[in-house]
Amino acid sequence: MKLVHFAVLAAISLSLGACQYTKTADPVLSERDAQFMAMIPTGDVDKMFARYMVDNPTGEPAGVVVVETKQHLLYYTLPDGKAMRYGVALGSEAFGWTGEAVIDHKAEWPTWNPPAEMIARWPHVKRTEGGWTNPLGARALYLFQGGKDTLYRIHGTNEPEKIGRSVSSGCIRMRNIDVIDLYNRVPAGTKVIVR
Repeated sequence: MKLVHFAVLAAISLSLGACQYTKTADPVLSERDAQFMAMIPTGDVDKMFARYMVDNPTGEPAGVVVVETKQHLLYYTLPDGKAMRYGVALGSEAFGWTGEAVIDHKAEWPTWNPPAEMIARWPHVKRTEGGWTNPLGARALYLFQGGKDTLYRIHGTNEPEKIGRSVSSGCIRMRNIDVIDLYNRVPAGTKVIVR
């Protein structure tokens, strides 16, 4: 009898837990978005790193971006105790960054200008115009501290299979469909906490 009671409680717990994750519709794409994204591999992304609306676990008020580096998750906090949750790829251990910043400005299909430090490490990298081959993907949100560029970005990727891993040179990568969704939600001036 106790075993049956335990099984019923477990089933109820699982069904209640499932209610905390709500799938959301993809953002509407422009014609250019659709053309470029059709040329980028979609990759197999673990469902853990899919986009969901969840109960806000961050402790931050509405209107803040929080990146939980240990979980490879980014949250954008919403009113009523909710948050949009996205999977991310982060900097490898040597290039990881934590701290607070603000989104100074945003760009669609941005040009990539690799910093001098990256060019010194990898001389083959070069400036790349926005498009489907660009490492910044569909959107970029530029992180500043005290009015100065941190050189870190929240941006799309043409390597979606790496979401959930620590692989980049420090930036926060998202699936292109997810970074478009985030871009549409957050204004310039939004606080970003990376912890």
